[in-house]
Amino acid sequence: MENSSLSGEDRPPRAPSPVAGPGDSSVAPSHVPNRRDATQAEVDSLPHVADKVPFAAWAVILAGAAERFTYFGIISPWQNHMQNPRGTGALPGILGLGQSTAVNIYNAFFLFSFLTPILFALAADLWFGRFKTLMAGLGMYFAGCVVLTTTSIPSAIDRGAGVGGLAASLILIGLGAGAVKATFFALLGDQYVQRKPQLEERENGKRVIVDGPMTLTLMYNAYYWLTNVASMSAIPVTFLEVHYDFWVAYLLAASALGLCLLLFAIWASKLVKVVPQGSVLPQAVRALTCAARNGFKLENAKSSYQETHHGSTVPWSDQLVEELGRGLIACRVIFSLVVFYLCLSQLYNNLISQAGQVNLGGVPNDMIQAFSGVGCIIFGPILQAVYGILGRRGINFPPIARMTLGFAFCAAAMAYAASFQHLIYSTGPCFDQPLACEASLGSTVPNQVNVWIQLPVYALMAVGEILTYVTAFEYVYNKSPKDIKTVVQALTQLTACVASVLGMAISPVAKDPNMVVFYACLAGAMALTAVLFWWRFEKYDRIDARLNESSYAEDAAEQGGTIR
Repeated sequence: MENSSLSGEDRPPRAPSPVAGPGDSSVAPSHVPNRRDATQAEVDSLPHVADKVPFAAWAVILAGAAERFTYFGIISPWQNHMQNPRGTGALPGILGLGQSTAVNIYNAFFLFSFLTPILFALAADLWFGRFKTLMAGLGMYFAGCVVLTTTSIPSAIDRGAGVGGLAASLILIGLGAGAVKATFFALLGDQYVQRKPQLEERENGKRVIVDGPMTLTLMYNAYYWLTNVASMSAIPVTFLEVHYDFWVAYLLAASALGLCLLLFAIWASKLVKVVPQGSVLPQAVRALTCAARNGFKLENAKSSYQETHHGSTVPWSDQLVEELGRGLIACRVIFSLVVFYLCLSQLYNNLISQAGQVNLGGVPNDMIQAFSGVGCIIFGPILQAVYGILGRRGINFPPIARMTLGFAFCAAAMAYAASFQHLIYSTGPCFDQPLACEASLGSTVPNQVNVWIQLPVYALMAVGEILTYVTAFEYVYNKSPKDIKTVVQALTQLTACVASVLGMAISPVAKDPNMVVFYACLAGAMALTAVLFWWRFEKYDRIDARLNESSYAEDAAEQGGTIR
């Protein structure tokens, strides 16, 4: 389907979306002293800087970091929980299902958690709003953590509660994670209400452009940085898993989610909350259907076109069609992340198993993946500083270019994983059957390779995540229609859903001695994706400013809306 024109001509006025939120977070920066709307000449010639992040955004970021502490604290022990039997071998475990089955269950969980966002998105955009929907999902999430913790207690396992408890907790946690995926990024973006470039004259007389997209980049990078600090929960929970028990590890993770709920409850009155406009989504669906019936051209769904060519009146505005055009661009870009998500998922299953095949030196094998978070903590501020330097010098580093570079780093990570696996297979005592030969003495003697040689995989993936993952969600928020941002955000989760399906399809071959070829194929697929992605979408970088400008009228209307 072709995109609509982005010229902004012939747009009928659209009713502003009511907004509920704190007074200080809802005042447009154009009312700040020494600041006004910038002209195009000023935008082109002056250095660009990010705005000050409002308190409401920091509140959401901190609560979100607590949720991420729980998420990584819960999923980090799962591979051992499912793969290894209880009380045997060198690695802790409970269910003893084997690597392939454990990876399959893991992928099924991700598939479920990436399908559920669309349900929560519809609830958020049609009826309850993002905040209430998020809180309901977090309640289910917390219930799942409680079930997982209590059914991992040895006495409960002895009574046969292990499998049933895991299944119930996977469903509840999957629902909760789905609510977070559907609503959180949009709720965070809502906390910054100004989009149009502002000219600010500072006390030293220097004039700069306060850039809305740069501010969103700063907010999402700050969130991603803090969530990676929170992901360090993988370190204490894996030590608790090894030295105490799984239920102790899960109890720590569940406590953080309780803190998340408490923080949201305390700061609820300070948050900007967009009131759902239930009538917009049905109109959007009808507009897309109309476009499909008129040659699959979105331009032909405009009310002006329908009136001129068919003499019919449609209930949606030309502006809504323009916004849908931007949203479709975002969906096309995000749907290209399938291979990226497939590679990213390796951090939480097969690479954990890879670490378990080598000499750990007393470190839990499922703790090593926490160094992906360490890499994000280190490289996140560095990349944010690079963005700032480029902006001040008038050098544009647009989103498609950032994501393409992120794909390249991801491909390099998988290539390194293949080379590390080759090193493992080339080393005794079990060579290409680690922990499975007689020389392993009952799976207690790994191949004699140092686990820390695996670290570059996580460093490369960390840079790839920052460049790709953070940019992707920022891109979706910037381009999707205001009143259905949650739905568009949820639709993009289908990309990760497809990746989970692919992961399940290829999981039977994810076993020794196939892993060198497995990682090499992922590296090749990721490299090919990077090339095709740049070839197909580079043109959107050239019109990125115009895509953003097409939403300024909408933002201006919203700032004239109802503030409670």
